[in-house]
Amino acid sequence: MRIFLIIAGSITLGLGVLGIFLPMLPTTPFLLLSATAWLKASPELYRWLLNHRVFGEYIRNFREHRAIPLRVKITSVSLVWLTIGYCIFAVVDRWWWAQVLMALLAVGISWHILSFATLKRKE
Repeated sequence: MRIFLIIAGSITLGLGVLGIFLPMLPTTPFLLLSATAWLKASPELYRWLLNHRVFGEYIRNFREHRAIPLRVKITSVSLVWLTIGYCIFAVVDRWWWAQVLMALLAVGISWHILSFATLKRKE
């Protein structure tokens, strides 16, 4: 079971990293799954993830506060609309139904991101 959890944590970490660049792939749930899998399987990997200079603060903030920093919200929603907007107008410009579905997907993703509280900066 330990090996399975380490592999699952590694795969979900990879998906989380991809989610940074692919707006339809969620980053936070995959990073949280990695943390959970590694917490049970390998304290060393769990500590490495929580101390990672990019992912550590992101995971801790979400686990402790269930909030997303404003900068991350703005970046995420902007990337969603830029990439899906590009797809709507340049990729599926012949299929109106696909354009409608993609626009609804963008609205849903944006709604989900914006539904979380905004993490306040520590003064």
